[in-house]
Amino acid sequence: MQDLSIFKLPNNFRGRPAWLVQLWWLVQSSLFGLSPQFMYGWRCWLLRLFGAKVGKGVLIRPTAKITYPWKVSIGDWAWIGDDVVLYSLGDIEIGANTVISQKSYICTGGHDFTQPSFDIYAKKIHIGSEVWIATDVFVAPGVAIGDGAVVGTRSTVLHDLPARMISFGNPAKPIRPRTSK
Repeated sequence: MQDLSIFKLPNNFRGRPAWLVQLWWLVQSSLFGLSPQFMYGWRCWLLRLFGAKVGKGVLIRPTAKITYPWKVSIGDWAWIGDDVVLYSLGDIEIGANTVISQKSYICTGGHDFTQPSFDIYAKKIHIGSEVWIATDVFVAPGVAIGDGAVVGTRSTVLHDLPARMISFGNPAKPIRPRTSK
């Protein structure tokens, strides 16, 4: 049975001291989250200040939530939409020219429900370049999405997805190649 009284967060799981984590959450809910939409540079600067690697021309909406920015890398010209959650208990890599659309949830962590202590874990997520993750997609811990892939609206990505394929469903499965005109 599950006994949360014995749960323990592993040493240095967050990757930074508790005071810095709390400071980030305060900054995110105020200076980041309340900034006008057009202040993309300001939000990128705040993320860099807290250790994120953010490329040039990145657009991040003010309602996006990033758990631990020091575990996030975003390539040039990427877009992060409204209400996107980068649940960065583990590393998240987002390639150049990639779009993560509104309400998507990129989840690097979870709990081992087979253990009474409900142990927490984190697994890296890699999202390639020129990817489009459409509205309200869930990406599970440990997943890699190949360059040029498209993930359809409301899909659940539980396994790696190949490059240059359009995938959708629950769970998401490759359906057909992505072609260019």
